[in-house]
Amino acid sequence: MGTRRKAGWGACRGERGRRQPFGGSVPFVPTVRGTGAASGWGLRHTQVVTGAGCEMWECHGAPRGDGRRGSPGRGAGVVPFVALLLLQRRPVAGRALLVNGPGCPGNSLCRANVHEQTRKQVALLNATAQDLFSLYLKCQGEPFSSESDKLCSPSGIFFPAFHVNRTSEKKEVMVAMYKLFAFLNASLGNITRDQEELNPTAKELLDRLHNTTKTTRGLISNLTCLLCKNYNVFQVDVSYGESSKGKSTFKKKQQGCQVLRKYVQVIAQAARTLLPHLSPV
Repeated sequence: MGTRRKAGWGACRGERGRRQPFGGSVPFVPTVRGTGAASGWGLRHTQVVTGAGCEMWECHGAPRGDGRRGSPGRGAGVVPFVALLLLQRRPVAGRALLVNGPGCPGNSLCRANVHEQTRKQVALLNATAQDLFSLYLKCQGEPFSSESDKLCSPSGIFFPAFHVNRTSEKKEVMVAMYKLFAFLNASLGNITRDQEELNPTAKELLDRLHNTTKTTRGLISNLTCLLCKNYNVFQVDVSYGESSKGKSTFKKKQQGCQVLRKYVQVIAQAARTLLPHLSPV
């Protein structure tokens, strides 16, 4: 049974045991506190907004010339949260732990356009979610292409509860969003790792997974900033689902399509809920 992790944003860490300064395009770097192999490792959330201009409907690109799996330049792009995800063998329930205290960095680390950027990131994820799911199904082949309703039903998987709405308190909405997108970031890393193994030449799918992951990281960074700046919240319990590592090829593909189908449903709700709250307090 995995342990519940408290995602707090304190010291900025890159490699284990070596501190790095804040600055550049990374306003905050959440550090996961807990037990096990991931304890003490910082998870870097780079603030990146990606476009949606890649050609989507081509599953198979040319193989790499160096004989390695995946596309050139990949690897570091899906590392954050994957280590934690691999520790979770079963879903772990958690609740937000709101700690008010001196742990938040200075407000100057927030960008002036943080609200506008967050709105754009949520809108982009919502606009591209269905295309990502459809492309994923196409690249898995049969029986996923023809039996997606049956095989990709998300009823049997863990996904963070999302009970907030437009009338919820803004602080509650921000915490729920952070938990949702931290979970999603880990799940995308899990799915990307599996697809680099199972479909190493599916360039368009891998590109879309990486772009979605980058946007999600940027959104997490901005939510971190808003929680710290506006509410002095610097720790949130984050729950992670079950890792697909060691499962059969079929189970890996199925878990990916279940998560992505649920993502399509939840991101639409998240966009409707979050966007009205994204005005300066």
